[in-house]
Amino acid sequence: MVEHETFDGVLIVGAGLAGLSAALAAAPRKALVLSAAPLLQGCSSAWAQGGMAAALSADDAPDLHAADTVAAGAGLVDPAVAELLTREGPAAVRRLAEYGAPFDRDAEGRFAQSLEAAHSRPRVARVKGDQAGRAIMEAVCAKALAEPHIEVRPEARVRALLTDAEGRVRGVLAEVGGRLIQITASATVLATGGLGGLYAVTTNPVAVRGEGLALAALAGAQIADPEFVQFHPTAIAIHADPAPLATEALRGEGAVLVDAEGRPFMAAYHPMADLAPRDVVARAIHRQIAEDKGAFLDARQAIGAHFPDEFPAVFAACMGGGIDPREQPIPVAPAVHYHMGGVVTDTAGRTSLEGLYAAGECASTGVHGANRLASNSLLEAAVFGTRAGQAAREVAGPRTSPLAARPAPDLPPMALRRLREAMSRDAGVVRDAEGLGGLIGLIDDLESRHGAALPLVTARLVAEQALARQESRGAHFRADFPNAAAEPRRTFLTLASGSAAGEAA
Repeated sequence: MVEHETFDGVLIVGAGLAGLSAALAAAPRKALVLSAAPLLQGCSSAWAQGGMAAALSADDAPDLHAADTVAAGAGLVDPAVAELLTREGPAAVRRLAEYGAPFDRDAEGRFAQSLEAAHSRPRVARVKGDQAGRAIMEAVCAKALAEPHIEVRPEARVRALLTDAEGRVRGVLAEVGGRLIQITASATVLATGGLGGLYAVTTNPVAVRGEGLALAALAGAQIADPEFVQFHPTAIAIHADPAPLATEALRGEGAVLVDAEGRPFMAAYHPMADLAPRDVVARAIHRQIAEDKGAFLDARQAIGAHFPDEFPAVFAACMGGGIDPREQPIPVAPAVHYHMGGVVTDTAGRTSLEGLYAAGECASTGVHGANRLASNSLLEAAVFGTRAGQAAREVAGPRTSPLAARPAPDLPPMALRRLREAMSRDAGVVRDAEGLGGLIGLIDDLESRHGAALPLVTARLVAEQALARQESRGAHFRADFPNAAAEPRRTFLTLASGSAAGEAA
């Protein structure tokens, strides 16, 4: 039996930085936040180590940050959206500091900023070296819980979007404590994060499996660039699931990638060596491992005895895996870290479906292109989460009734394990037609056995569009098509269209 509830306000799916930013910005309208896990658990925002990139110093400017963002995106970034993100970025960081996020400061009280890969300036605002995500989320959670217009409902998993006869989104079908509840609302904001949990090796919470993207696709929303999956080059290779991360800030501080013999190797792959763009570093490490040469991050000289104080999360993860980074190089390997694709939105979070908004990693604004610039993810969540909440609060909504919806089926644990292993193997750092074809065959088989489970819907989008993109660009590398096409083109599709339509960037 399905229960029914009407909410007079903005309904938000997801309680990471994008979702809570949207909830805060929805005031004075009420906001109901549905979270599949308790606050601070199950969201990638709280796991982010590096920090937030923004032009906060006197020798930096938003246009320089925008130029770096465009350059990293390999021809697919929308320059106007990059300009908006970087222009509003400093105010977003300062707003979070006002909420209580304890960003590191220098002796004069200015934001301390780190240099990360592909940035032309040190511009990453951080907390205790590698504590930014957790510290920011603790401040934002405290702010949200103190606001009377916000209600947070944990352990609520959305199983379908509700639409009316005209295709407008009217709310969600959620499972709460084993009960199915149909919640109608004038505006619904998806802020469900990425898809790292679809892969066997990821730095994301394993429960983050692209379900928001699948929900939107099944409802008919336009999807962009699902094939572009970013691999963080330096996950700590200690066979943990998820894989702990060795933040890029370590290389910004002078740590060096070396082989098993202790020889630096990145200069052979890119002029920027250890600070090359993430896709370049990830493929270099992938190749080192494939050729049995080994890949390690040597921070003994750069950080050494200061590890416990300057990078406590990395230090704890290493020690837990039997590695003392003060005295040993850290074994590293690429791991899925971020999805550049998502539900197509404008700069106010509006999707192609009336009544549906999206923000954060599950959305595609065009700001990341084929390869996200380091530490732009928390910034995007804060800036565009706020903009989505502001736009959604203005929606009065029709009085139409939603059509009946069926919950998406679950994928059994063993089937999910097969999918994750195949995604890492065949839709990973290096791809080819044979592997992607086999992966699609596996998805077909699993869907025939278990139905259109949400992880399968998203995995199919990634695999089919990776097969269709017969070039290498940014984070998408095809061994059988190693060169980039002459004209950069984005992918846009809906499930109903049955195929993707490219559009020049």
